Amino acid sequence: NIDNMEKSQSEWTFSLFLASAFTKKPKTTEVTAGSTAVFEAETEKTGIKVKWQRAGTEITDSEKYTIKAEGKKHSLTINNVGKEDDVTYAVIAGTSKVKFELKVKEPGTVFPKQFYSVIPPAETKPEEPVDPIGLFVTRPQDGEVTVGGNITFTAVVAGESLLKKPSVKWFKGKWMDLASKVGKHLQLHDNYDRNNKVYTFEMEIIEANMTFAGGYRCEVSTKDKFDSSSFNLIVNEAPVSGEMDIRAAFRLKLVNFFNFDDNIVNMDYLLRNGFILFCRGDGKSDSQPDVDVWEILRKAPPSEYEKIAFQYGITDLRGMLKRLKRIKKEEKKSTAFLKKLDPAYQVDKGQKIKLMVEVANPDADVKWLKNGQEIQVSVFTYLATDMRISVELSSLPGRGRHQLSPEEKHSDNYTYILFFRYIFEAIGNKRILTINHCSLADDAAYECVVGEEKSFTELFVKEPPILITHPLEDQMVMVGERVEFECEVSEEGATVKWEKDGVELTREETFKYRFKKDGKKQYLIINESTKEDSGHYTVKTNGGVSVAELIVQEKKLEVYQSIADLTVKARDQAVFKCEVSDENVKGIWLKNGKEVVPDERIKISHIGRIHKLTIEDVTPDDEADYSFIPQGFAYNLSAKLQFLEVKIDFVPREEPPKIHLDCLGQSPDTIVVVAGNKLRLDVPISGDPTPTVIWQKVNKAVPGTSHTDFPFYFHCPQVLFESEGRVRVEKHEDHCVFIIEGAEKEDEGVYRVIVKNPVGEDKADITVKVIDVPDPPEAPKISNIGEDYCTVQWQPPTYDGGQPVLGYILERKKKKSYRWMRLNFDLLKELTYEAKRMIEGVVYEMRIYAVNSIGMSRPSPASQPFMPIAPPSEPTHFTVEDVSDTTVALKWRPPERIGAGGLDGYIVEYCKDGSTEWTPALPGLTERTSALIKDLVTGDKLYFRVKAINLAGESGAAIIKEPVTVQEIMQRPKIWLPRHLRQTLVKKVGETINIMIPFQGKPRPKISWTKDGQALDSKDVGIRNSNTDTILFIRKAELHHSGAYEVTLQIENMTDSVAITIQIIDKPGPPQSIKLADVWGFNAALEWTPPQDDGNAQILGYTVQKADKKTMEWYTVYDHYRRTNCVVSDLIMGNEYFFRVFSENLCGLSETAATTKNPAYIQKTGTTYKPPSYKEHDFSEPPKFTHPLVNRSVIAGYNTTLSCAVRGIPKPKIFWYKNKVDLSGDAKYRMFSKQGVLTLEIRKPSPFDGGFYTCKAVNECGEAEIECRLDVRGNEINFAGKKHNNNCTLKTNKPLL
Repeated sequence: NIDNMEKSQSEWTFSLFLASAFTKKPKTTEVTAGSTAVFEAETEKTGIKVKWQRAGTEITDSEKYTIKAEGKKHSLTINNVGKEDDVTYAVIAGTSKVKFELKVKEPGTVFPKQFYSVIPPAETKPEEPVDPIGLFVTRPQDGEVTVGGNITFTAVVAGESLLKKPSVKWFKGKWMDLASKVGKHLQLHDNYDRNNKVYTFEMEIIEANMTFAGGYRCEVSTKDKFDSSSFNLIVNEAPVSGEMDIRAAFRLKLVNFFNFDDNIVNMDYLLRNGFILFCRGDGKSDSQPDVDVWEILRKAPPSEYEKIAFQYGITDLRGMLKRLKRIKKEEKKSTAFLKKLDPAYQVDKGQKIKLMVEVANPDADVKWLKNGQEIQVSVFTYLATDMRISVELSSLPGRGRHQLSPEEKHSDNYTYILFFRYIFEAIGNKRILTINHCSLADDAAYECVVGEEKSFTELFVKEPPILITHPLEDQMVMVGERVEFECEVSEEGATVKWEKDGVELTREETFKYRFKKDGKKQYLIINESTKEDSGHYTVKTNGGVSVAELIVQEKKLEVYQSIADLTVKARDQAVFKCEVSDENVKGIWLKNGKEVVPDERIKISHIGRIHKLTIEDVTPDDEADYSFIPQGFAYNLSAKLQFLEVKIDFVPREEPPKIHLDCLGQSPDTIVVVAGNKLRLDVPISGDPTPTVIWQKVNKAVPGTSHTDFPFYFHCPQVLFESEGRVRVEKHEDHCVFIIEGAEKEDEGVYRVIVKNPVGEDKADITVKVIDVPDPPEAPKISNIGEDYCTVQWQPPTYDGGQPVLGYILERKKKKSYRWMRLNFDLLKELTYEAKRMIEGVVYEMRIYAVNSIGMSRPSPASQPFMPIAPPSEPTHFTVEDVSDTTVALKWRPPERIGAGGLDGYIVEYCKDGSTEWTPALPGLTERTSALIKDLVTGDKLYFRVKAINLAGESGAAIIKEPVTVQEIMQRPKIWLPRHLRQTLVKKVGETINIMIPFQGKPRPKISWTKDGQALDSKDVGIRNSNTDTILFIRKAELHHSGAYEVTLQIENMTDSVAITIQIIDKPGPPQSIKLADVWGFNAALEWTPPQDDGNAQILGYTVQKADKKTMEWYTVYDHYRRTNCVVSDLIMGNEYFFRVFSENLCGLSETAATTKNPAYIQKTGTTYKPPSYKEHDFSEPPKFTHPLVNRSVIAGYNTTLSCAVRGIPKPKIFWYKNKVDLSGDAKYRMFSKQGVLTLEIRKPSPFDGGFYTCKAVNECGEAEIECRLDVRGNEINFAGKKHNNNCTLKTNKPLL
């Protein structure tokens, strides 16, 4: 049969390539010298002879090489591998050959895993990794691999300065994370070298295919560093190895390849069984692109068959068309699946998804694959009994059983197989895979396999929205301080977006903003804040938004406690102490304007916010004015140290007691002490004998006690006092000391000291005043709440601490926050304050502090929670829509600003002209933006207004400026005819007609429809009328619905009308009286008359078809042919043809055609017709150009053509020249000649292709030339040339006829 085919007229050349005989191919392997290498292969069928080759030489079984074959599995083992074994190997099965390599590395040598890499010399020591600016020590390099090969990309990261392992992500393209694609074709590895302190990360691509080519990116990130590197992968097509014997290939399944009845190749079988067919015509070079003529014929219309046969040299067209007719166009239906998987599924993260198929065989076994790997079920085994199922964990440590309930009883058609998150179910013909608790790792491609058939789908796991569980909090800082915004989201490592006043924040070169993630917490850090950083900061996720305000203030210092005057006695201790608001502020101490220098007696200390000056063993020289000046601030805290001098005079015996106080005689005698400070009062006394000292508090006693309940008695030599108490008295030789440790408000009062001896007594009253910070004020009250502001009011504290209140400090916070933010740095003197810059819709609280010269009080209770909210703006576009005798229709649009309070509705009111009283027009609020006010008095003039209402109150009113008279206005009827109805409306039979015509007129006009002057039949045509339009409706159009329709509006004696023309069209009838007028040569003349029924539309043309009497397959000769006669040419000699004609209008071709009764027989040449002999006429003529070449100017890089037309008999030969140089052998130029039209195509011209082009035509009668100029313009330089006239040179050897 092959010999017969080679002798056939269709001289084609077939090249067949068999599909691979291997189902598992050996892979390139890397081993260490001295070890064993094993290569495995698996064939499609058993019994196939397999050969192994080493460097092109066949390998036999020996001590070095061990070859095994068990069924379909074949293996080659190489023992004691050496450096000489590092060569290319191959395995051959039939006509399939697979090559692979063995890589041998020396022990201890680091061998890169890239497929195309160079082994470093053994002597070269790896360089010590040095931490660069980035994180990479070695970046992944561009790679190249052949289809089916493996390649590994390596990234090395310095780890010496890292506290923990860095995070590495591999991406393909811009966003595709490859971590979820790990499987059969992709593996990710990492390891840590403790000696060199480097991390190595590898991405291994296995059995690459063409889709793996493209750009990749590796990203490395640590807690505060980030680096990325991009690289490319090029995948080359696998070369075809070996040559195939076409006869051997055909003999494999010769019976199936050929259809011996028709002696043609069974192309469908070849394609189904993995063969690739290429057709090459004789004389074509191997570099020509392969053409599938079968596919071209399959897609081409029948009218193009003869043209394709001529173009591709097909001689047996009829046989090919028979074969083409037998090929099924529809896709083969699945025999294993009744219902396949959907193309894709989507599920939320953490939810459950079911994948279900229906199989044709209820007993069929199915396999489920994920990313090409089977989902194994070997972890669990199941045992069925009569009343329960016992599921045994056979492969897990600590084997145990889980007893299912009797309701979970096993049945014949319902079986559960449990496998952790995957559940496989078989219910009759249904096979279900259930995936519980879906994670991002389940986002993959899944397959269901039944026998040889597969059903594919893809599962997309959608992450839930990320919520903000703990919002941002407002902050107020000083210039230069560090700001840290913190929020908490619902998922660890979530991606958030930070904005400042609506502008997204990014990492700047100065690293002003730093973004930090710690579990679920997200941080925005501003290291050194400036005044420009003030504003609203927003953090956004895909499930929430949180806003906080940052206020940056200039540094101001507050004095919480000033230094106080001191009166001390010689050799006592004097301590000056002050407290300021900033613990980082330093300062200097001055004595009478000079800086105090510390020494052994004078100590200066600074602990937190407290500054102290301590003077031990006070002397008279220490009496002076002392001041503390904070550095960088215009403050001067001053106090005076008074030295108490004790004068000792000679006292004669029997001297009455005497109290020596400098303040005696002054009224009142008051000593002021700050609450919490220590009061030490030295009272010198004299008297002989030694007097007895009694201290009494004569007022402001503790309730329930008398004035004498607080005595301290001292009598020398026995001294009676409470030395450990907070309030105590110490007795010395010449004085007594009254001490109050940590003065409190209750210690305030008048203290009396009495001294007695036998000679007499003396007494003195000392007033002690304790001053303190004020009491906290009462909770402030909030009023006048606006969009972003409110008014805060409060009352002075009930107790001012003994000092006048200097002012107040106000703080606010969000309701759910714990951070209070200060609103003022300068003290507020008034009892009201307007707080601004709040966020509308957020709930706030306020509190107040009172401040006096001593310090700041405790905070007041928080105010009632309030929300800054503003009423909406007034409604817009408020107009009167319609007016009747008793109603007014109004309409408006919502306010431009609604705000966070939303919109509850609108209130509509009206007022009579001349009155000021507004009356509600509707009961309650309306949510609509229109209203119909009813029951009005005819003739009244009314004003109308509308207000928007929300939680904050009423908006401003939108008012109609002019009063509206309640009286219907007569309006002439007017029809607004749509533009598309102003011309004939064309519809096809059976279509729906729905015509809506708007109009105006008041009162409501009377509407009437007519057709051709007659009233419409309501059963055939539907009419619907409203106040503003009328609709004509025909459910199913018929031809009799065509005609002129007129609609008329009438209001009293005023009318308006329009006419509408409707044309219903249908398919025309067939042409009439078709006849075969004449037959001659290869031609046939046809004539016919127009159809009797034109379908109510103009006949646009005719379609003429022909059919061979043998096959009766119809082919179109002419379409859209307008004449009623034609000549059909190019008929095949010896065949008989029938002809038919279809008529065509706007609706399409007629359903039937007019067919010739008798066939036209094309007689063979010379059988019956003998033409008369005539004197031969000489038609020869020299070449002559009928259309000249034209000068052209083109753009570089775009293909261009030069065209002209020539005639001459015999057909002249054509030559093209550029600047007199022949272009015949230049591949840049293509020459075409079709029916006298000559074309020169210049492929992607450059400026160097510009010049003069000449076309020369030559035949035996003479020659002719024509010339033109071509200018090629570049992207930057325009080549401007002079215009040349076309030149034509005509040479002739004989005179023209």
